[in-house]
This record gives sequence, C-alpha cells and structure tokens, in this order.
Amino acid sequence: MDKPVIILGAKGIAHPALEIFNSNKVIVYGFLDEDQSLYGTEINNIPVLGNPEDEGFLKLIGKKTEAFVAVDDSKYRKFLVEMLIENRKVQPINAIHERAYISTDAVLGHGNFINANVAVGAAAKVGSYCIFHSGAIIDHKAVIGDFVQIGAGSIINAEAIIEEGAFIGSGVTVVGGVTIGKGARVGAGSVVIASVGKNETVFGNPAAKIK
Repeated sequence: MDKPVIILGAKGIAHPALEIFNSNKVIVYGFLDEDQSLYGTEINNIPVLGNPEDEGFLKLIGKKTEAFVAVDDSKYRKFLVEMLIENRKVQPINAIHERAYISTDAVLGHGNFINANVAVGAAAKVGSYCIFHSGAIIDHKAVIGDFVQIGAGSIINAEAIIEEGAFIGSGVTVVGGVTIGKGARVGAGSVVIASVGKNETVFGNPAAKIK
C-alpha cells in the first residue's frame, strides 16, 4: 500500500489497529475522534488530529490517504462508514495483522479489523466492517455478515452463519451449521448449539436465551 492511512476513532480498537498497520509497515497519518479532550495527544507517537467530520481532514481521504474506521460501537461505525462512502466515495480498507491467516479462497469485504492469530478458513465468506479480536477462528464455509464483532479466542465452526450486526463475546464456541441472527448477542464463554433468533441475547453452556 503506497498511501498512508487516517484512522477514524482513537479509542478501543484504534490502538491495536495502529499496531496492525505498523506490523505491515503501513504509515498512519493520524487519528480522528469526536472526543475533543484527545486533540493534540498522541497514541504511540501518532497524533490525534481532530474530528472525523472535519472536511479539512476528510478531503485528504481518497486523494492522499486511505481510511480505516476503528470504532467499537456498531451504530457509530456504520455512520462513519456511510459518511466515507457518500462524502468521499471511498471504502475503508481492511486492517489485517501480519500474523493473521486468511485462506486463499476465503471471500473478504471492506473495512474489517482482523487482529493477530485470527484464522479465516477455506471458502469462508466475511462481509464488511467486522471486528475479529485476537485468536478468533472462522472455520471453512462459515458466513459472517457485515458489522459483526467476534471476541478473542472465539470459534465459529464450519458452515455456521453469523448475521449482520451480531456480537459474539470472547471465548465463545458456535457449533457447525448454527445461525446467529441479525443483531443477536452471545455472552462470553458460551457454547451455542442451537440457532439464535434476531436481536436475542444468549449466554451459558449450552447457551440459553436471557429474558
């Protein structure tokens, strides 16, 4: 990649995103965040420049820089992604750690955060703007929708389907063939052996619905 990157967001996954770009020897130009108290500060020697909606910085994206959205909150991440696409006609790039494994025939969308030791297996399909924390495993032929977040060390087994906006906590096991519905949440350490409905929250071993 020839162009440096502007990271939108300066909290949560922003610092590990910087580390990912460093691991790939990609220059980070700076961070943009809505928290004014961060302006003028630095993260590992990279400055927090200003607001993500500041046209002065946004006009650099596409021409002189790439962009990556490093925001944990899925609604705000979606807002920033849509702003980049509409305002700058630019798709956020992927942040893939050098120690992640992506199968040669896996399908990968745009703007994904893929940390160290993540594995994406053969013929898996990953959407866009997802967050995969360290050591997550996406087995072969699993399907991951847009804006999904998968916690550290979680295992999504073969042919499981994780629909848009679902949240999978750390250390979760989703057995093969199960579907996690749109916007559903799975608590840390759970073992999911049956499909989870849209916007449901489940927890435990085996995972059960929390009312």
